[in-house]
Parts: sequence; C-alpha cells; structure tokens
Amino acid sequence: MKISVVIQTYNSEQFLERVLDAVKDFDEIVLCDMYSTDKTLDIAAKYNCKIVFHEYTGGIVEPARNFAISQASNQWVLLIDSDEVVTEELKKYLYEFIKTDKDVHAIRIPRKNYFMGRFMHGSYPDYILRFFKKDAIYWPPTVHAKPKIEGITIDIPRKNKELAFIHLVNSSIYTRFEKLNTYTNKEVTRRKDKKYKAYSLLLEPFGRFLHYYVFKSGYKDGIAGLIFAIQGAVYKYATIAKVLEAKTTEDDYDKELMDCLRK
Repeated sequence: MKISVVIQTYNSEQFLERVLDAVKDFDEIVLCDMYSTDKTLDIAAKYNCKIVFHEYTGGIVEPARNFAISQASNQWVLLIDSDEVVTEELKKYLYEFIKTDKDVHAIRIPRKNYFMGRFMHGSYPDYILRFFKKDAIYWPPTVHAKPKIEGITIDIPRKNKELAFIHLVNSSIYTRFEKLNTYTNKEVTRRKDKKYKAYSLLLEPFGRFLHYYVFKSGYKDGIAGLIFAIQGAVYKYATIAKVLEAKTTEDDYDKELMDCLRK
C-alpha cells in the first residue's frame, strides 16, 4: 500500500525545504498552496510535488485542508504542516503499520514543540490526528477544530519520542502574543454557545497553568517552562473574556450606563 503526504502552504519558504526533504521518499506529496508570494512554489517544484491551489483562508486553514486531502491519490494520508519534520523512524513505522490488517482508520501522532530554544515538556505529547484513511476524516471549518473521524483511532505511545513530529517553529514571545490575539478572536465563534461564569475567568486559566507546569512537568523547563505555562493560562483567560464580551449586547452596555448615571 502507498501513502500520500499532504501539506498546506502560504508563504512557507522558511522551513519548507527541510520539511519536504524529510518526506521526499513517500509515494506522493500533495502541496496545497494558497497563492504564496515568496519562494514556496519554487521550493516545491524541486521535490516533484503535486501542486494544487486553494483560495487564501487566513487563520482558518480547515477548508483548504479538506480540499487538499481530497486531491490525494492514495488511501492513506499523512497530513503535515509546513513547519513539521517527519522523522525517518516515523516514516518506517507508518509503512509497517499499513501492512497490517488492523481495523484502524486514523492514528494520532505526538509532536515535540520548542520555545526559547528548548524542548517543552509541558507541551508534550501534543497529540495531533495526522495519519488516516482519506475518506474517513473531515475538519469542521473553525479554528483549531477537531477532525471528525468515522472509525477507530489509536495513539502512538508517548514514550516513543523518536516517532514524534519535530515542530521547527521556535516563536519569540512577541510573535506568540500576536498569534494569541488572532487565535482567541477566532475562538469566539467556535465557543459562542459555551456558558462561562465569572469564576471561569479565574479557575480555567489557573487549571490550564497547572496542566502545563505541574501535571505535564513544565517545571523541568526552567524559566521557559514557566513562561510557556503562564502564556497558556493567558490564552484561556483571553478566550473566555472575549466570549463573555461577545455575549454582552449594546443594550446591556446602555442599561449599565444608565444605572450608573442614576446612582
């Protein structure tokens, strides 16, 4: 059996050569580009990619992702981002896996993330569903959406770190906060029906901090681990605050203002 690698790009020249070099021996590489203006397509051409195009979708990549998957020629698809490296061990594992007759439709793969130049224990295993049968998966068109799977999903054991994706991005704190504001804006749409209370602004961010720093051993990463965990808590706080803000109508503002003036 064969495997198609599917990758989406938009001005992805920074890491793309390293990413494509790691998957050049797979049976097919489908590169779905959203009309890049840098050297992305020149790099892709060197690796004999099957290049298809999709309109630019901003921070919501799911529509382009579904289209890209539909263009794959093979039943099994390995989906990667333009900043993720597939290890040789992972490639061998996936090819051996599809030789079995296991009734599995998708595999979640761990990913190693880096911040301030070091591996983040607090982020590992960061499971992402990226290996699947082509017709068994669909991504809803919302930011950070979880894919819908028809069939059985399994995980690569977290202890097998040699099988994890390597996430090449090592974003600065400045960049991470820029993305935080962008992504939390998009979270509002996804969580608009979520019922948050005032105490959620305290408890949920604190729970997120404990998750990263204590339960996932982020404390092993020194000051970088502490900053990473705090930023995770800030992300949760900003999301909840923006959802609560969106549910407060102009009438609510006017009523509150009039009540204040009467006092």
